Amino acid sequence: PAVTVRLRPSESALDEVIVVAYGTAKKSSFTGSAAVIDNKKLEKRTVSNITKALDGQVPGVVTTSGGGQPGDGASIRIRGYASINASQSPLYVVDGVPFDGSVNSINPADIESMTVLKDASAGALYGARGANGVIIITTKRGKAGHTDVNVKATYGWSSRAFKRYDMVGQKDFVQLSYEALRNRYVFNNNYTWEAAKQQAIADLGANMGGEIYNPFKNYTWATIIDPGTERVRPDAVSAWNENWMDVISKKNAPRQEYQFSVTGGNDKTQSMLSFGYLKEKGVLVNTGFERFSARGAIDSQAKEWLKAGLNASLSMSKQNYMVYDASSNSNVWYSAQFMAPIYPVYMKDIEGKDVPDAFGNRQLDYGATRPKLTNFNSIGTLYDDKSYFNNDNAGARTYLTLGSDKESYGWLQGLKLTLNLGADYRSQNFMEYYNMFHGNFSNKGGLIEKGNNRIFSYTFNQLLTYKRRFEDHTVDVLAGHESYAYRYNLLYGDKSGLVEGLYELNPATTVDGTGSYRKDYRIESYLARLNYNFREKYYFDASFRTDASSRFHKDNRWGNFWSVGANWRISEEDFIKDNAEWLNNLSLKVSYGIQGNDDILESGSSSSDYYLWQSFYDLTWPNAGLGGAVVTSLENKTVTWEKNANFNTGIESHWLDNRLDFSFEFFNRKTTDLLLSFPMALSTGFLGYNANVGDMVNRGFETSLSGLILTNQDWKWRLTLTASKVNNKVTNLTGDTDEIVDPSSSLRVIKVGKEISTYYLSKSAGVDPATGAQLYWVYDKDDKGNITKEYISSNYQKAANSKYYLGSRIPKLFGSIGTELSYRGIDLSVLTTYSLGGKIYDGLYAGSMNIMYNGDTWHKNQLRRWQKPGDITDVPRVEQNPAFASNDRFLVDASYFAIKNITLGYTLPQSLLQKADIKSLRVFGTLDNFALFSHLHGLDPQYNFTGGSGYSYAPSKTISIGLDIHF
Repeated sequence: PAVTVRLRPSESALDEVIVVAYGTAKKSSFTGSAAVIDNKKLEKRTVSNITKALDGQVPGVVTTSGGGQPGDGASIRIRGYASINASQSPLYVVDGVPFDGSVNSINPADIESMTVLKDASAGALYGARGANGVIIITTKRGKAGHTDVNVKATYGWSSRAFKRYDMVGQKDFVQLSYEALRNRYVFNNNYTWEAAKQQAIADLGANMGGEIYNPFKNYTWATIIDPGTERVRPDAVSAWNENWMDVISKKNAPRQEYQFSVTGGNDKTQSMLSFGYLKEKGVLVNTGFERFSARGAIDSQAKEWLKAGLNASLSMSKQNYMVYDASSNSNVWYSAQFMAPIYPVYMKDIEGKDVPDAFGNRQLDYGATRPKLTNFNSIGTLYDDKSYFNNDNAGARTYLTLGSDKESYGWLQGLKLTLNLGADYRSQNFMEYYNMFHGNFSNKGGLIEKGNNRIFSYTFNQLLTYKRRFEDHTVDVLAGHESYAYRYNLLYGDKSGLVEGLYELNPATTVDGTGSYRKDYRIESYLARLNYNFREKYYFDASFRTDASSRFHKDNRWGNFWSVGANWRISEEDFIKDNAEWLNNLSLKVSYGIQGNDDILESGSSSSDYYLWQSFYDLTWPNAGLGGAVVTSLENKTVTWEKNANFNTGIESHWLDNRLDFSFEFFNRKTTDLLLSFPMALSTGFLGYNANVGDMVNRGFETSLSGLILTNQDWKWRLTLTASKVNNKVTNLTGDTDEIVDPSSSLRVIKVGKEISTYYLSKSAGVDPATGAQLYWVYDKDDKGNITKEYISSNYQKAANSKYYLGSRIPKLFGSIGTELSYRGIDLSVLTTYSLGGKIYDGLYAGSMNIMYNGDTWHKNQLRRWQKPGDITDVPRVEQNPAFASNDRFLVDASYFAIKNITLGYTLPQSLLQKADIKSLRVFGTLDNFALFSHLHGLDPQYNFTGGSGYSYAPSKTISIGLDIHF
């Protein structure tokens, strides 16, 4: 009789394989939480540092914007904020080995995929360094078969990614300056209104720097204000209108990148070779990044029982950067952004015309009488001062595997021994040169600092694995040992008294300082893992790792970390499989584990403290001709691991022939034994000592929905939505106190029962209509500290002692919306991100509403100010350097919506390419970091994780075109 055979695709055979800790796993069987970003998504982002490509790609992962300095990266947090003083950054693993080189040395085109491990079941095998999540970068390798030659070239233009702050123009600046003077005399010096008006008119010119800085040449400073209306005369005509930000910024800074790679091989040996070149000019003049990179890989199945491989990379880069930061006058992001609009960039004569030099060129105005930047021009530092990093990076990963999966090996089948050795080397030469004519070191004849820092690290592990299938049972066992070593060396020297045009130490006359030091770090580890699979339906895994860290005293050096996890593929049960053919996969997973963190940061720094328990001495206190020392820190032999207890559960499903994908995960992450600086009384001479104190919880969910809305012979359209939420709470601190000041800002606190970095500020109660004074909510307390009375007052000193807890930066919900559309050879993709809730204290905005110094300017919102008795407004009277208490008036809603990437491409038909032996040819255009919509122009809502703003390099957007050819 005839037999009808129906074939059903095997989900196991078609299942996606993901790279996980010390191996690979099928995604549907994985018990932990992981997300994969393939190279197709990464290639759409126009970035020099791969960390900037992660934004919006993975649920539960939030990033900063990373700034606009070419070559700089973004900071990343995975599932919340798990520490206070210790590092919260994830561990980077490149081709199976922890990575210590510069992330910007990795050419994004060399990356095959990135896997983000988010929970203990996924990352516990990394033990000491996996508590904040793990990002596994897998680079491209050779493939058996046709040799593929790829050439890719892109060219683009960068500019500022979002709008500047809305600042007042020349006439409004003069008007506000006059009113600030008048109000000072009225409210601080008890003048009558009329007397204050006359005095303000008389003093206006001296405050502005004299007539040379009066742009309105048809009036003098003494006549520019109409005494009757107290307004700037409407017919005043300006002789110049030069914007300092326009001068320092490029609107179309060029960016070019070229890639070349060759991959191929046969069944036994595969190889890959790639080269890359990137040159990116910064939006800020005279900043940029240039990188040469090369990578080679070879894998060989030399014998049935022997496989070996080597992956090596080299890169050389140069980064020209602006050395000045914070609110120093030399920082152009401070001085140019808030320079009053009446002050020209270039020197003017008394008639307001340019004063050229002997060669006819415009000269920068160094402001002999200018109240801001007197005898100095910060724009000049961009040309006269120089600073750079030269980075040389080398990395190597090599392995040797003994064993085979073939049945002919009998009881040895599935038994393998793998030796992995990985090393990273980075040498960074740097120079900071300050000119002798103007600026911070002109009084010393200029200053030059040169130095070198070098990092070398290696990881050597030996892994014994056994994987066999016995009918319905599959067992995968791993046992191993790992050694890690890290060394950092720094050598530098400073000299002053420079010779113009020479950028070396030798010509300088005076040694200002020299120094050198070394840091060492070691980890010794033993690890084991068991994976069990029954009938491709029930999965169980358990892992264990014990680490010894050199950061701790020998008696408290070892920490034990573990995880257990399970996955039930419900869709493989008969009662589902036979009745729901529309359901391709439904998995329920749960895991729990403990991970460790030893990476406490040095006080006030982002650098790691490698000597946590030890007491240190400052040896720079000579005693006559003898050495001298002062103890600077106290030892604590009991300090040990910060621990993360991580629970995760969720579902993952695929429906309708895999056209619809849905996942939902809930996590609870508790950090105990927080590594903190235990506070001490100032009378002891120490601020504190390192100790394990405090607990914190991060709890939340993340979900993803992806649907193939349309698919046929010509069209394909997929839409993907993600959403994540994190609730954070500090549950315990030192025991002696339930509140400490946030190390990063005095405006925030760490308090038990509140979110980390909670704002602790005065609360605005509006503006007094009679006087225009800022009003506050204030309160009195009884002897026990209880609030007994709450009322409104204009007393800023009382307000400074009447603070409220006013939320944090942490958003209520964040995620992404992405879509991919293709029609024949045309493809279009759009990636957007969003964040809802949270607050940012915008110090830059606050400073522009309450300016401190002559020459600074105001935000346009100051035009809503109180002007006369009876005015109803939310902006107090204008004053210069007003006394006020920091309050929630400058807490800005941190919500935003951003268009991160738009890519449009066209792949030519194969029929047009065959004669030229071209496999594929695609032309494309990309808009990267394209647009940002937020509550305040100028504010970067992704500046940091704690909530704040800074005088820093604004992020940039890039428009680029490219050509991608495969032979």
